[in-house]
Amino acid sequence: MSIRNNSNRLLNPIAKQAMDKFKLEVAESLNISNDYKSGYWGNLTSRECGSVGGEMVKRMIQDYENKIANQK
Repeated sequence: MSIRNNSNRLLNPIAKQAMDKFKLEVAESLNISNDYKSGYWGNLTSRECGSVGGEMVKRMIQDYENKIANQK
């Protein structure tokens, strides 16, 4: 049996607080259930958690594209 190696780590550990804050902002903007405010996400559905993660990625890509566009 192999041991699962969690590769879902931040490259910059200092960014953890900022990413947590970002996750909460996205969750609030999507109007998902308020269960996430306790810090425990286990009561949320997979759909709700996926929506938050997907929206975070969408916003990060949009921010990066804007950054690149403004450099040229």
